Amino acid sequence: MKTFAAIDVGSFELSMKIFELSSRKGMREIDHIRHHIDLGTDTYADGKIARERVDELCHYLNEYTQIMKSYRVEDYKAYGTSAIRETENTVIILDQIRQRTGINVEVLSNSEQRFLDYKSIAFKGGAFNKFIERGTAIVDIGGGSIQLSLFDRDMLMATQNLRLGVLRLREILHHLNAGRAGYESLIEEMANSQLAVFKKLYLKDKQINNLIIVDDYISALFGKRLFAEHVGEQTDIKSFSECMGRICERTPQELTRFLDMTEDSIELLEISYFLLKKIIQIMDVELLWAPGVTLCDGIAYEYAQKNRIILPEHDFDQDIVACARNISRRYMGSRKRGETLEQIALTVFDSMRKVHGMGKRERLLLRMAAILHDCGKYVSMVNLGECSYSIIRATEIIGLSHVEREIVASVVKYNHLDFEYFDTAGRPSAIDRDSYLKVAKLTAILRIANGLDRSHKHKFRDVKAVLRDNELLITVATNEDITLEKGLFHGRAGFFEEVYSVRPVIKQKRTL
Repeated sequence: MKTFAAIDVGSFELSMKIFELSSRKGMREIDHIRHHIDLGTDTYADGKIARERVDELCHYLNEYTQIMKSYRVEDYKAYGTSAIRETENTVIILDQIRQRTGINVEVLSNSEQRFLDYKSIAFKGGAFNKFIERGTAIVDIGGGSIQLSLFDRDMLMATQNLRLGVLRLREILHHLNAGRAGYESLIEEMANSQLAVFKKLYLKDKQINNLIIVDDYISALFGKRLFAEHVGEQTDIKSFSECMGRICERTPQELTRFLDMTEDSIELLEISYFLLKKIIQIMDVELLWAPGVTLCDGIAYEYAQKNRIILPEHDFDQDIVACARNISRRYMGSRKRGETLEQIALTVFDSMRKVHGMGKRERLLLRMAAILHDCGKYVSMVNLGECSYSIIRATEIIGLSHVEREIVASVVKYNHLDFEYFDTAGRPSAIDRDSYLKVAKLTAILRIANGLDRSHKHKFRDVKAVLRDNELLITVATNEDITLEKGLFHGRAGFFEEVYSVRPVIKQKRTL
């Protein structure tokens, strides 16, 4: 049994959950502490968090430190989201928190944050897996933005971030001096253009039957059993809409008593609902489910997963790969060519484990690079490397950090262009020494794979790689003429030999 604390420094709330984690009993929540603290309004309005808010944050975090001690917490993770991520003085804020509280707060990128939210839903196990058997969308409503993710046959197919968070929308509405009666029409106007683009890109050939909502306000109403007899049950859209319509008819003062919420929360609840109402309209869904999970659940679940305390039922890496395949399809990438490169690259990667010293995560990044190797052709056949790099860097891939996305983009770029060494000018700031070495090692492998399929004719039915002393013997089973591959392989193999001090050699094995 391990006692673990998950801390979420959110845009509108600071929360901590204490869990007991064990391989036999899984995850058990034993306490949930929450404090309202409005960091997001400062960030979205002024670009900085005011000193008073920082003082308030540190005060509560010091309280959390004492609570962790009382529970004898063995380990913790503390994450900041968009309010800290988007402030201009992020580094200064994080240093102040560390110096004044002893708590090390890490900042999640949007894709990392949404992936943890997604993991918190997946923690529901059978209920989640059954719900996503039909076309399903997850609407994750945050303070700064919302994330729309689509599932098809229980696989995550696409995800997109829209800057329509409830705190951000509230700031705009206040700036417009809008009255409560005008909220719905103004939110619809602000959301229409972005949702219309999302529908055109992702929904034209998809049927979405079910909707999962993750937020702090509508989910709270599900917890009060306003839409279903039991907490955690699904509800049909008609019943939900009728109930929410009656709620919106009441005054804020009546709702504070009826729902036991502050007036600030009531306002954000209404903004969440009007936004959700518009999303329901464009998707035409039938069922709605609010599992009542928070980012803290996702933080604890990932910690338990990484430390092998809990084995996940769902393969999250496959969701990341599925997203990459959909990005490749959007930019007219060659599916067959990508699969060939992926197979060869992973075969070489697995045969070189003792030499490269990389693990499962780097293997996943190599898969991503192989799948997205030619996405830049959509823009330019000549500047393939640069265009691919720009597309990957600009495209959010849920589950990957900014640094990991930079690594994938760089590997794809240097697969086509001359490699730029670490001390050269113009090196991306996200690439530190360790990341640079990963880029070099993965690029060397992808270049080998690319060289083995230089004709794009997929000549090799079977590829095997064996490391023997200072040679990597790559055996290809084919009866076809591989003169082109052998002739151009030397140019690709040079960088591989430089990185690994291992010479790759092609050996042809003819088949019957």
